[in-house]
Amino acid sequence: MKKTSTNRLDAESIKLSEARHHDPHSILGRHKKDSRTVIKLYLPYAESVSLFQTNQAFERIPGTDFFELEIEAEPQPKHYQLNWTDKSGDSHTGYDPYDFPVQLPEFDQHLFGEGKHWHIYQKLGGHLHNADGVDGVLFTVWAPNAGRVSVVGDFNRWDGRCHPMRSLGGGGIWELFIPGLCEGCLYKFEILNRFSSEILLKTDPYGQQFEFRPNTAAIVVNENAYIWSDALWLEERSKSNWLHEPMSIYEVHLGSWHRDKLGNFLNYRQAAQQLVEYVKHMGFTHIELLPVTEHPFDGSWGYQTTGYFAPTSRYGTPDDFRYFIDLFHQNGIGVILDWVPAHFPKDAFALARFDGSALYEHEDPRKGEHRDWGTLIYNYGRNEIKNFLLASAIFWLEEYHIDGLRVDAVASMLYLDYSREAGDWIPNRYGGNENLEAIDFLRELNAVTHDQHPGTVIMAEESTSWPQVTRPTWTGGLGFSMKWNMGWMHDILSYMSQEPIHRKYHHDQLTFGMLYAFTENFALPFSHDEVVHGKGSLLSKMPGDEWQRFANLRLLYAFMFTYPGKKLLFMGCEIGQGTEWNCNKALDWYVLEYAHHLGLQSLVKDLNHLYRTHPALYKHDFDYQGFEWIDCHDVQQSIISYRRKSDEEDLCIVLNFTPVPRERYRIGVPKAGVYTEIFNSDSQYYGGSNIGNGTVLSEPVPWMHQDNSVCLTLPPLGAVILKL
Repeated sequence: MKKTSTNRLDAESIKLSEARHHDPHSILGRHKKDSRTVIKLYLPYAESVSLFQTNQAFERIPGTDFFELEIEAEPQPKHYQLNWTDKSGDSHTGYDPYDFPVQLPEFDQHLFGEGKHWHIYQKLGGHLHNADGVDGVLFTVWAPNAGRVSVVGDFNRWDGRCHPMRSLGGGGIWELFIPGLCEGCLYKFEILNRFSSEILLKTDPYGQQFEFRPNTAAIVVNENAYIWSDALWLEERSKSNWLHEPMSIYEVHLGSWHRDKLGNFLNYRQAAQQLVEYVKHMGFTHIELLPVTEHPFDGSWGYQTTGYFAPTSRYGTPDDFRYFIDLFHQNGIGVILDWVPAHFPKDAFALARFDGSALYEHEDPRKGEHRDWGTLIYNYGRNEIKNFLLASAIFWLEEYHIDGLRVDAVASMLYLDYSREAGDWIPNRYGGNENLEAIDFLRELNAVTHDQHPGTVIMAEESTSWPQVTRPTWTGGLGFSMKWNMGWMHDILSYMSQEPIHRKYHHDQLTFGMLYAFTENFALPFSHDEVVHGKGSLLSKMPGDEWQRFANLRLLYAFMFTYPGKKLLFMGCEIGQGTEWNCNKALDWYVLEYAHHLGLQSLVKDLNHLYRTHPALYKHDFDYQGFEWIDCHDVQQSIISYRRKSDEEDLCIVLNFTPVPRERYRIGVPKAGVYTEIFNSDSQYYGGSNIGNGTVLSEPVPWMHQDNSVCLTLPPLGAVILKL
């Protein structure tokens, strides 16, 4: 850059040349001077410039990179174009960015400031835009503590002097329309902190596509190019009552479900073809994706998100991901996205201290930092932050047709003292440990998403006894659709890890969950969290020899699929993978060459079919109408039995948690008649010993408070389901 001569520059121009100005449009562009018009440019890499329409040459202000031209005031074109030659001799033609008025309406700015602009992602960021008939890209960013913001990218040599933005006032939004830019250009924001003079290079918080890691620039996309083919699915979803419908979720990490022969990630489109076929074959109703929101570190599995409006470029483009979802919907399968509003990483290129201040996070680390995770906590009390997160939720539901969100780490949001020592947290205004701002945010999240997109579900990963997580906001609840039943999951896995001879001492772990089963709308999760960090696989948690471990796992799955609540199973658990999950490679699909693993997969497939075709197993998942104990007291033999009920049918389920077959085991039944065994986890098809019942005729022998009863043969470590 040439040393600026100050003898012909006013103070404001000097400030602009030093990249410190908040309103470049007040200096650059077209301005009236008496009866004439002066056009002023600042082009650090230009050798010569002329007006395209008239070929009039601009005069360089000596010793600077400013150019000026005086022309007649009238008539003038709506917008003028420039010809310029750079120092390498290349010629360029284009409109002057500083000849265009403000593009972002004041109404949008006002709504954003109020925290009520659900579609602010359509306004902030970098978007294809037409201004007065001229195509280009409109860049907007929220950085209230910036002294100057510039758009930098592959179109201006990443030089912050070339395209400084204008401040739109007290709301903290900056804007610049750059004519001639198009889809695919790379960009970031260069931010000068007004207080410290620190210069920051930040990627776009609202970016909808990013470079492949480790690069982090945002990419301008065509947001309206993809043509959807799932209208029928969306229409049916909006009318559905998921509360009384089957929901069996296959949880997937896209980077490690399958890989190609070279060990590389599958593209979204490749993964869609293979995964749709597999999920349909297995009978799951939904998939849930570990976060595919953009993230810098593979090992975070997506839980340290930097791009809240962008599917990760690891697996392809935004439209590739739209194709992925579209194909699932065309095949009758829902897609749920794991979503992380609880925290964000400290990476310098992203949200952390975005404009040099604690903008998205709290300044005080007692409120603004998760020390356990090395991440930062959102300031939910700030309207613009709340709006950012609410708009992200709406974005995935609306722009990508996602069927629901699983909200990660809700407990960490609810409690100010979550995972903190005494004295390392700040009480709320009432002296309590509840995060009142986060509670308000979660209630608004659920109210807005359910109102805007009926039929979608918002699930909470919430591990405490916080009341009314899934009750309506107007009754004081948080308003979630469902909550992961972490208590049931921990109890049953603890129970199943016991040697069968000791299980009678832990019988309460089987039955305790029914004391609270209908206080919330529960989903039953055997998720990725249970098969990592040294916990081993589900199969490895089971005691006994190989046969017993597989029998235990078959029994566990039969219990889950017949217990009240929607179902979730992490990938690999359905095939009995022996090692714990490794995100850096594909699942051990080779295990299906072995009979026990293949049998387990067949069992999960049949359980899904059974679950989806028997209303008694899903219609009343969230209320007492659908469940009744037959016997929960057989501690000595470690056997439980219960009924699952609906208007259409009544099923009896009996589970034997010991490896001892039980002959002539009597249970009470609700009606007299012939009972057919419609499922047996000990079937030879699943690798079992094939001990079972076929059909049994009830006897008029009162038993367990019923007038009739049946005598059964219970298989070892087995579950049987009977239907009248």
